[in-house]
Amino acid sequence: MYKPLKRFFDILLSGLAIIMLSPLLVPVMIILKCTGEHDIFYGQDRIGYKNKHFKILKFATMLRNSPNMAGGLHTTHGDPRVLPFGRFLRKTKINELPQLFNIFLGDMSIVGPRPLVDKTFAPYSDEVKANIYNVKPGLTGIGSVVFRDEETLLSECAKKGMDIDEAYAKIVSPYKGALEMWYQKHMGLWVDFMLIFLTAWVIVFPSSELMFKVFKDLPKRD
Repeated sequence: MYKPLKRFFDILLSGLAIIMLSPLLVPVMIILKCTGEHDIFYGQDRIGYKNKHFKILKFATMLRNSPNMAGGLHTTHGDPRVLPFGRFLRKTKINELPQLFNIFLGDMSIVGPRPLVDKTFAPYSDEVKANIYNVKPGLTGIGSVVFRDEETLLSECAKKGMDIDEAYAKIVSPYKGALEMWYQKHMGLWVDFMLIFLTAWVIVFPSSELMFKVFKDLPKRD
């Protein structure tokens, strides 16, 4: 019953969220149209359910040519490619809200592993690659909660002279992969609702370690 119930709540909650957040979404779209490069949405190919690609939708927060500039697909803290209003959208996670339409249409779920691009998917182990998307990718998930400071982490690695791609491959992907394998073994409605709560919690309290108290058997950091 878990999968049909999960889909039911995905449709219900994403539909309600789109309606309730429209007073926020519309002004954001107007501001984006009037600032930066005047783009409102940013679509990107991501890996989804059963490793099939789909187009993810976000609010545009970076320069249009960002993937071809220094830094590539990885964004660091204070990245000069991020537009001024985009910094606010990224910090508050408002830039992710258009994915509510991806959820409503069935490409994504509210909770699941974040959908990756091919380049950031490549460093994961074969085991993780074969299993991580046996569930639909999510707007949030355990990897997103634990790595809510990923941009800062990569920035610190860059300051130490480490290549960003190398830092992601050696530091981020092994642990994030372990977290997502944990989710595969423990997923259920209670876990999903707790991850939604924890997502909101770490936005308000970004240094919180509450997730390790709620889920006591999470994989440990090296």
